[in-house]
Amino acid sequence: MAAKTSPPKLNVETFGDHQVITQPNPLRAAVRRVAEDHQDDPVARAEQALGQLANQFEEWMNSECDRLASAYERIAANGFDSPNSDELFRAAHDIKGGAATFGFPLAGIAAESLCRILEHSPDLSRVPTELIKHHVDAIQAIVREHHKLGVTQTAAELGARLRGVADSYLMAVNQDRPDHLEVIMAPSLAPTE
Repeated sequence: MAAKTSPPKLNVETFGDHQVITQPNPLRAAVRRVAEDHQDDPVARAEQALGQLANQFEEWMNSECDRLASAYERIAANGFDSPNSDELFRAAHDIKGGAATFGFPLAGIAAESLCRILEHSPDLSRVPTELIKHHVDAIQAIVREHHKLGVTQTAAELGARLRGVADSYLMAVNQDRPDHLEVIMAPSLAPTE
C-alpha cells in the first residue's frame, strides 16, 4: 500500500484589510524540464515531415483531379443524384482544402468557386453543366500546367473569371433567398497569391 502524502499547504499572506491565499500548483511536478539544447520544435518537425512528403504532392493533387473528373462524368451521364453531387462536392472541397499546402493555391480558388455553386444552388439539377465542366477543366489545367512559365497570371485570371461567373449565376438563382445572397456576396476565404 502506498504511503499517504499530506495535501500541499496553502500559502496565506495576511495584510491589514485582506488576505492573499496562494494554492500550490500540483502540475509543477508533472512538468519535465529539458536542457536548452534539447528543446523540441514541433513546427520544425512538421516542416521537415512536409519536406519529405513534397515529392508526393503533385501525385496526390493529380489523384484528386481524377476523382473530381470521375465525379463530374457520373453527373454528366446520370444527373445530380445525391451520391454523385456529394462526391463532386467532396472532391472539390478536398482540392480547395489541400491546394495551398500541396503547392497549387490557384487550383484552390477554382475549387472554392465550384464548392460555392454546389453549396448555394437551390436546385442542382438546374445548374448548367457547362458551368460545372468549366470549373473541373480549369482545376485540371491549373494542376497540369502549374510548372510552366507564365501560367500563374493566366490561372489567376481564370480563377477570378470563374468566380465572377459563379457569383453572377448564384445571385440570379438566389434572388428570392436573401440569406444566401448575403453569404454569396461575402469575400472569398480561399487563399490568393
